[in-house]
Order: sequence, then structure tokens, then C-alpha cells
Amino acid sequence: MSQKPIKVFIVEDDPMVADINKRMVEKVKPFKVVGLASNEQEGLAKIGETKPDLVLLDVYLTKGNGLSLLQFLRQKEIPCDVILITAAKDTETIYKTLRYGAIDYIIKPFNLERLEIALKNFLKLRTIMDKKDELSQAELDLFNNNPGVSEKQEKNLPKGVHLLTLNHIVNFLLKEKKPLTCQEIADSLSMSKITVWRYLEFLAESNKVSVDLDYGTVGRPSKKYYVSL
Repeated sequence: MSQKPIKVFIVEDDPMVADINKRMVEKVKPFKVVGLASNEQEGLAKIGETKPDLVLLDVYLTKGNGLSLLQFLRQKEIPCDVILITAAKDTETIYKTLRYGAIDYIIKPFNLERLEIALKNFLKLRTIMDKKDELSQAELDLFNNNPGVSEKQEKNLPKGVHLLTLNHIVNFLLKEKKPLTCQEIADSLSMSKITVWRYLEFLAESNKVSVDLDYGTVGRPSKKYYVSL
């Protein structure tokens, strides 16, 4: 089943940068750019029309100011999240944007991988919040770039268990709404069952996932795994 598109609006007065950001955003599924604006007033009008989930916002605009736009969005309680992408790097501006509720701040010039990280973090939080009415501290920590096992813990992983694969499996389970068998997980990730089983058993021993036994009707019970937070 395909994910519902996440609508993104870009406020950027440099057409070349706006185009680069648009192409980068749409490389990351399920993000979809629904509009562009080059100044504050146009941004306000089009954000009201398109109702995006996420706004990528520059501070320095030829007409108007991104901070004023962000403040207006918050005053009117318009339900969209905002990531700043701007050359402004003074602490006063950064502090104001965070106080106004920006969820991330990217300083120009930036590596496009940094934008991808911001989008994936946003997607991670949306996925968790769409599944639950309340969040635990562990779930919030996952949003703050700490999925599964951290890089600091990588040196303690057993032989044959690699950090990227481990976190790939954890992030997959985070998106699922029900416990899955090892075979179901392996099929979804196009991985071998024995490899996935090895990682799942390690995660279970580390209390990163929980295991339910499904007794079914005949034969031995099957294990079903889900993220335990």
C-alpha cells in the first residue's frame, strides 16, 4: 500500500535554488511539492490555498521576510511544519525561528544530503505520530536522529550485524501497524529470511523489538516482531 503524499511548499526567491530544492524534495518519497513562492505575501496566499504539510522557508526574501511569514503561520495556528533553508546564521535569527516552532534549520550553502536527512526525520516523526495518540521518550529520541542503535554503539555490535542494516529494519518496523513474522519482514525488505532473523533476534535480546507468539491452528507457533518503545 503506497504512502499518502506529504505536501511541501517552498518559499525561496532564487529561482535556481527553488528548482534544486524542488527536485531534491521529490526524490524522497512520499514528498510532493505543491507550490512555490518568491516573496512573503505570495507565500502566505499560496500556503493558504495549497495547505501543505511542510514549508521550506528562506529568511531573506526580495519582498518581505521569512521570519514574519513564520510568525504569521504560528499566530494563525496554520497546521504546517516549517524547515528553514537560509543563509542567515546569526544566533538571534536562529533563536527566533526555533521559538516560532521551526523543526529544523539548514544554513546555505548546504549539502543536499542534509536536506534529505531533514525530510526523512520529518517523515519519521509523522509516521510515529500518525500511529499513536501519545509518544514515549524513546519515540521522540528516534525522531532526533537516534533510530535503533546509535553510531557510538556500533563497535559493540556482534559479528555479522551491521548498523545500517539494523536501523533499516527498525525503521521499517516503526512504519508497520501490526506485528510481522520474519518471513513477512524479509519479503518486504527483499532480504534473506536467515539474515533478517539474525537481526531480529539481536534486536529482541537488546529490547529494541518485542516478540509475540502466534499459535494459529496447527503446527508450532510463529514469532511476530514489532518495535517495543
